[in-house]
Amino acid sequence: MSETHSSGADHFLGLDAGSISVKVALLDRGGRLITSSYARHQGRPYQTALSSLTDLLKTHDPSRIGLAAVTGVAAGRLAELLGGLAVGEIRALTLAARRYLPSASALIDIGGEDTKLLWFGREADGTLTLADFAMNALCAAGTGSFLDQQAHRLGYDIGRFSHLALKSEVPPRVAGRCSVFAKSDMIHLQQSATPDYEIIYGLCLAMARNLKSGLAKGRPLPPP
Repeated sequence: MSETHSSGADHFLGLDAGSISVKVALLDRGGRLITSSYARHQGRPYQTALSSLTDLLKTHDPSRIGLAAVTGVAAGRLAELLGGLAVGEIRALTLAARRYLPSASALIDIGGEDTKLLWFGREADGTLTLADFAMNALCAAGTGSFLDQQAHRLGYDIGRFSHLALKSEVPPRVAGRCSVFAKSDMIHLQQSATPDYEIIYGLCLAMARNLKSGLAKGRPLPPP
């Protein structure tokens, strides 16, 4: 890294250009977060990245930024445009865990389009290392898009959706392996006057079951 950034630069830029949103983080030399942003790109990741970076550079001196690293589905082109580094998502997650969660044994990343499950091991000196990983098939079930779709069907934005889930006391069982089946279950529950917050938490549990059976496949997920 020291060979990559210019002399005097003490800030580092990270972007995650995913299938739904662009996340930007500015770090100091010690890896501490200075500022961050999140923006849904509505199918326009490059324009959204430009807008996010333009806003960032209104308050931060670009000459102090010595390295840009990009991950996510649009990483290759964005890294090229920024003159930065493209980092694969599995590697980015592993490096982040090594830096910020060195005691982790497993990690779950639920994105808008795919879900990743990572298992970690330790090198002889105790350094965290990737032991294995699994990813879901190309289907909305078990991803953030699944919850987005169901939130929209119920008339909530995803932020309100999450808070309502916490009110649940007796969550019903909802199909999580297929969005079509989930919709059918939701309609039946609504016709039975089941409160929205119970349905919502049922959907969250369905997603967790889907991850446990579809990705972990019975393999233990040791804490933390």
